[in-house]
Amino acid sequence: MTDTIPDSMSCIEIIEPGGPEVLKPTTRPVPEPAPGEVLLRVAAAGINGPDIYQRKGLYPAPPGATDIPGLEVSGTVVATGDGVDQWTVGDKVCALTAGGGYAEYCVAPAPQCLPIPKGLDWVQAAALPETFFTVWTNVFERAHLGAGESLLVHGGGGGIGTTAIQMASALGARVFATEGDADKCATCESLGAERAIDYTSEDFVAVIKELTGKNGVDVILDIVGGDYVSRNIACLARDGRLVNIAFRKGSKVEIDLMPVMLKRLTLTGSTLRIQPVERKAEIAAALLETVWPLIDAGKIVPLVHTRLPLSKADEGHRIMDAAEHIGKIMLVVSDI
Repeated sequence: MTDTIPDSMSCIEIIEPGGPEVLKPTTRPVPEPAPGEVLLRVAAAGINGPDIYQRKGLYPAPPGATDIPGLEVSGTVVATGDGVDQWTVGDKVCALTAGGGYAEYCVAPAPQCLPIPKGLDWVQAAALPETFFTVWTNVFERAHLGAGESLLVHGGGGGIGTTAIQMASALGARVFATEGDADKCATCESLGAERAIDYTSEDFVAVIKELTGKNGVDVILDIVGGDYVSRNIACLARDGRLVNIAFRKGSKVEIDLMPVMLKRLTLTGSTLRIQPVERKAEIAAALLETVWPLIDAGKIVPLVHTRLPLSKADEGHRIMDAAEHIGKIMLVVSDI
């Protein structure tokens, strides 16, 4: 089933590994949906950490995926591939993709599409998939955070952080966060963190021990790595779980594993992009059942820092590189 679709589209390509200046507007053929996929006319797309690493040449697209960056979009279904029965032309969705979001048209596996929650505009909807899929699978599936438990979120002011704080708080967890200035700490607390710790002036291990009666937290979501790994282990409670999803300070560390054994800790982590469609479909179903009603009810709202036209993708990457943003950096592709 198809709608009127042009042969070519505007998009952003990475001409070579490097800084934001290597992101260039260009024209490419409009992709065709394969069996099990939908073609979306893109309204908005999110900028995420994996896009930055891909631009630098450190995170190539999976085999068979487009080299156009962009892992999340919102838009309208304009064509469906064979075997797709859950979506039809005209449906408005947000979607997790394997790439291709920085473009006027993008394909996505049908099971990785979700309806746009009530009250959200196109840009807010496009800010959901990458961070919400990531937080759900790591914090709630891998780390099994439960109501009444405690979570420490490093980088609480970013897209992942603001999502994790809201989601965990809404689902009954006690939440703490770290950030690098007073404004970001205040934002974390406004979103549901009981206490945001300014890592430039405070020792988060000491603060967590004080706030938890020396017990520590049950789960830590970390994007830092490096010397944070041993410090995270120090402030985990017995049977605590550490989840790493990035390593801004490096992935090669030397740690004492004795506390891991004595406190029965679990150290884990994951990446999302390389996981199969079937796994991402399971995550999408869990989000639709558990988290989408919270968004519909206004209890969770994606935080958008900046809205830029698609042609200014390089500026969005500069903002991301500077790490001074709070929430998501978004690209507005069309006004559908």
